[in-house]
Amino acid sequence: MTKKLPVQHAGCGCATHDAPVRHAVAVDADIKARNVTRLRRIEGQVRGLQKMVAEDRYCADILTQVSSVQEALRAVSRELMRNHLKHCAASAIRKGDKEAEAMYDELIELMHKHAR
Repeated sequence: MTKKLPVQHAGCGCATHDAPVRHAVAVDADIKARNVTRLRRIEGQVRGLQKMVAEDRYCADILTQVSSVQEALRAVSRELMRNHLKHCAASAIRKGDKEAEAMYDELIELMHKHAR
C-alpha cells in the first residue's frame, strides 16, 4: 500500500509530494541543449579520469583534468542558476508574499551552497 505524502509547494510554484523530482517553471530550449551537451562531455571526462587513476597516471595530469571537469560543471551551474532566476524565481516573486518568501529562502540557501 502506497502512503500518500502531503503536497508541499516549492518556492518556484511547483507542487511536490516531498519527492526529489520538481520541474522548472520554464526552460530555454537552447540552454537545455547546451547543458545536456556539456554534461555528456563531462561524463566522458570523468570516465577519462577513472581510466587515468586506474593506469596510475601522473598526479598533476589527473589534477589538471579534475580542474577542467570542475570548471565545466561550474558553467552548467551558471546556466541553471540563470534559468532559475529568470523563470522560477521571477514567477514565484510575482505571485506574492508566501511564494516570494519561500523563493528568497531558497535563493539564499543556493548562494550559500555554491559559494563554497
